[in-house]
Amino acid sequence: MTDWQARVLDAVDDDGAAMAGLLAELVRVPSVSGSAAEHHLQARLAAILRDEGLEVDHWPIPLAETLAAPGFPGVEVPRAEAWGLVGRLPGRSRGPSLLLNAHVDVVPPGDPGAWTAGPYAGEVEGDTLYGRGACDMKGGLVAALAAVRALRRARVPLAGDVLLACVQGEEDGGLGTFALLARGWRAGACVIPEPTGLDLVPASAGALTFRLRVPGRAAHAARRTAGVSAVERFWPVFQALRDLERARNAEVDPLMARWEVAYPIEVGVVRGGDWASTVPDLLVAEGRLGVALDEPADAARRALEAAVADACRADRWLRGHPVEVEWWGGQFAPGRTPMDDPLLAAVRRAHAAVSDRPQETWGAPYGSDLRLLTGLGGVPTVHYGPGDAGLAHGPDESVPLAEVRTAARALAVLALDHCGL
Repeated sequence: MTDWQARVLDAVDDDGAAMAGLLAELVRVPSVSGSAAEHHLQARLAAILRDEGLEVDHWPIPLAETLAAPGFPGVEVPRAEAWGLVGRLPGRSRGPSLLLNAHVDVVPPGDPGAWTAGPYAGEVEGDTLYGRGACDMKGGLVAALAAVRALRRARVPLAGDVLLACVQGEEDGGLGTFALLARGWRAGACVIPEPTGLDLVPASAGALTFRLRVPGRAAHAARRTAGVSAVERFWPVFQALRDLERARNAEVDPLMARWEVAYPIEVGVVRGGDWASTVPDLLVAEGRLGVALDEPADAARRALEAAVADACRADRWLRGHPVEVEWWGGQFAPGRTPMDDPLLAAVRRAHAAVSDRPQETWGAPYGSDLRLLTGLGGVPTVHYGPGDAGLAHGPDESVPLAEVRTAARALAVLALDHCGL
């Protein structure tokens, strides 16, 4: 270990209590995608970055222009405003730059009664902090901030810049990172501290949001055979989606082999009917289609549309009243950084320097901002962060504080390695 590594790691370790306190504070902000709290959290983080002495770019995202831009990945929640935020720790020469990209938005908490201590309690039990967003991904955000703070406080003479981006709208499409790239921010490499359990994740699958409109024919429920239930007609379509999922997962990329279903298709919302005593004449189903690594998004869309069309042709009613397929909301293409990119080796070295925990390499079965950074931005990007993604979006979401500290130490060492002295 070099003297600079020792100094930086000491600075991270000295910050342990502050990390836990800041994470609890951030979790207590209910920054659900599209809420006012999402903007308030960006303002709070901007103040923190300024107090840390970073150069801060905190700007209002031009929503109308951004949403209409070619290649915009879509949104699922309305927003009257949105804010971008980048803190810059400037290097002393034109060395390689490193971007740490973390999203501040979280998904809704679901049933509050399913939580042991409430979704926004930010309580610590043992060495684990609980609350919505603790894992996905405010733990990673705090680790990134702690790494940058340690580099500045240790007065490391880095050659290249270290950038910390706090972005909105990742959960519903990637608005914040898309706007970040449109503003011109780039780096030589990027780490997104999404929850990976400190494993290395250089690829993520895609996820396309769809809506199905299944028609029926209304009738009085007492004479139900005079009508056609849209609920019943949805069942063969749902079965067709399950068949399609099995076919699309018969062979997968080796990076995705760890998952029972690497590219899931799921229906998350079903609405049908408008009166208990009426045969429902419309069912609306909304879901997500997993997109394979390297698969064009349009090819995945065509596969689902063909499966639905085949199900309609096989059904007497749907043959003459076919299901409508609509693509809306977040459209996450897949993305990956090549296995031989130097960034992967650098993250492995940084992790090994601060932890004896074995590190695996795999691809994520969910969409993320990685595909925007590698695709639109041309920035080699990987996921590496604290927490188990299996706990995200569920009750009693949590993150181990020890992993937050380890991630902060590894990201600080990575900056020393990548940016140079």
